[in-house]
Amino acid sequence: MLTYYDLRKGVQFIYEDQPYEVLEFRQMGKSQDVVVAQTKIRNLITGKIIPKNFHQNERFEEADLQKFEAKFIYVNRGKYVFAYKENPGKRFELTADQLGYSSNFLKANMEVTGVIFDEKIINISLPIKVQLKVTDSPPGVKGDRSQGGTKAATLESGVTIQVPLFVQNDDIVEVNTETGEYVRRLEKRGA
Repeated sequence: MLTYYDLRKGVQFIYEDQPYEVLEFRQMGKSQDVVVAQTKIRNLITGKIIPKNFHQNERFEEADLQKFEAKFIYVNRGKYVFAYKENPGKRFELTADQLGYSSNFLKANMEVTGVIFDEKIINISLPIKVQLKVTDSPPGVKGDRSQGGTKAATLESGVTIQVPLFVQNDDIVEVNTETGEYVRRLEKRGA
C-alpha cells in the first residue's frame, strides 16, 4: 500500500479502479495543521490529466503494470501504430489522447516501452531524452535577445520547441520528453 507520503512524481497507483501516474506533487498546509497534497495525475488508460488533492489518511494500491519493448511504426488518422520489438507482426494502436504529450516526440522505428494493465496494453513510455532532426529553423538574428537567445524550431516529429540561435536545419538535437525542452545539439548539419 502506498501512503500520502509516497505520492511523488512518477509514482503509478490505482485511483478509482484505474491506473494513474503522478505528474506533479506539492504539499500545502491548510488551516488547523491539515496538510494536503496538491497533485496533477494522468490516467494511464485515457491520458486525461486532472488536478487532485489528497489527505494524509488516504492509502493507495500500487499499480501492477507489466512492461515490454516495442517500436513506433506510423500514425494514421489519429491512431498511433506500434509493434512488439521481438515480434514485428504483432501490432497495437493507441490514440493521441492516450499518449498525451508523448506523441509529440515519436518518429518511425523509435524504441519505446509498452505498458500493460489488467492484461491490456494501455500506453507506452518514451525514453527521457530523444534525438530528433531539426526540419525548420529560421536563421537566428544576432541582435534578437528579447527571448534570451532562443528561436522556434520544428523537429522531424512535427513539434516546435525553443532552441538556441546557433541550431540550424538538419542539426540533430536532444530533447527532454518530460518537459519538451532542448537539451543539447548532437550533430551539426553536414557533419
